[in-house]
Amino acid sequence: MVPTPNQEPDRAPDYSRSRECVNPLRTVGDARATDEVRGARVVLGDGRRGPFKLLPPQPRRKRSAKRDRHARTRVAFFRYSYYDIAFKFFVEHVLDADFVALPKPTRRTIELGSRHSSDMVCAPFKHILGDYIEALELGADVLVQFAGPCRLGYYGELQESILRDLGYEFEMLNFATVTGKPLTEYISICKKKVNPNVSVPHGVRNMLAVFKMIECLDEANDLYLANAGFEVEPGSFERAREAYFADMREAACERGIAEAQRRGLDALRALPTRKPARPVRVGIVGEYFTAADPASNLDLERKLLALGVELHRSLTMTNRNLRYNERNLRASIADYVTYDMGPTSSLTIASALRYAQEGFDGVVHVKSSGCTPEVDCVPVLQRIGRDTGMPLLYLSYDSQTSDTGLDTRLEAFYDMLAMKKEHAKK
Repeated sequence: MVPTPNQEPDRAPDYSRSRECVNPLRTVGDARATDEVRGARVVLGDGRRGPFKLLPPQPRRKRSAKRDRHARTRVAFFRYSYYDIAFKFFVEHVLDADFVALPKPTRRTIELGSRHSSDMVCAPFKHILGDYIEALELGADVLVQFAGPCRLGYYGELQESILRDLGYEFEMLNFATVTGKPLTEYISICKKKVNPNVSVPHGVRNMLAVFKMIECLDEANDLYLANAGFEVEPGSFERAREAYFADMREAACERGIAEAQRRGLDALRALPTRKPARPVRVGIVGEYFTAADPASNLDLERKLLALGVELHRSLTMTNRNLRYNERNLRASIADYVTYDMGPTSSLTIASALRYAQEGFDGVVHVKSSGCTPEVDCVPVLQRIGRDTGMPLLYLSYDSQTSDTGLDTRLEAFYDMLAMKKEHAKK
């Protein structure tokens, strides 16, 4: 064929100008087609060895291993005093999942929480966030957050966002999202986040057992606080309480809970004590998390017991969650408060007033730094102290780990109470 004047003669393709592209070829039927070839990069060659040249494939990003959908879900709560025993029962016998037991908190726990928290949040936020990070490190699939009466109710969403930004993959069972909704919503979120095969009748029956367990734990701890400061053999009450906790952890039904409770109370009551007729009595009131959690208040109760006092703490899950009656509490403090001041404020003020009326020697008010409701309680508590003559000690906690200053304040407070009590006898 003769080319026309405006037409160039046929030429061999020029592959000298090579460029890289993703291999679009299918290698089916080629003996050299291996897994290493698939996905390889293709370079347009120089024509001597064909139009294409294969280069090694680029490394692919590793994907995180998918969780076996047939494996049991691993659920973790944050640390909160001895209530992990009830949390374990809830996970295993209500949700039918595996409970991730956290070891005792260390300095690293609060450091982790503080590192990834704003300086403006209260100490419980930092403690809980540190607990969550350690739970995820132990392999937890689901984290549980309560529906808190204060800013605790908003912690779940913010902590979930922080943990996801850190690269963790998990589900958040946040009961704050269904607060005030019908029971069916609670069941639905448990099935969605943890176990789709949850038995509703079985779960409801065991949920009642959880409530019973919480009441039993608080009853045993009240007995411990009232008598451990006067033990004859050092450490005997602590060992008996730990044995009781271990026994309660093995309970699998309401009958097992009742039997463990009976054995535990009998063991505590059988211990010898040297309790005076009129011991120094101290009441503890304050913020929901810090007042009850030893890791958050630097073992406040143990330090006071070591000084030889009879302790009472009104802030328990039984008193604040299971048997709480805001109307009755408000009526008992009508001379000091005319409206609801916050989540634990009424219980704090009512307990302090009751301790004063019952002749307690002093009250310790415990809160985290920045806890607005408990800050508002301070002027009311000061007025109660002036009206009744009962001394009050105010303790505020953040993420500090040194307890030297706390020891000094507690010793001075106890010395003042003991001297005041001795002077009243004369």
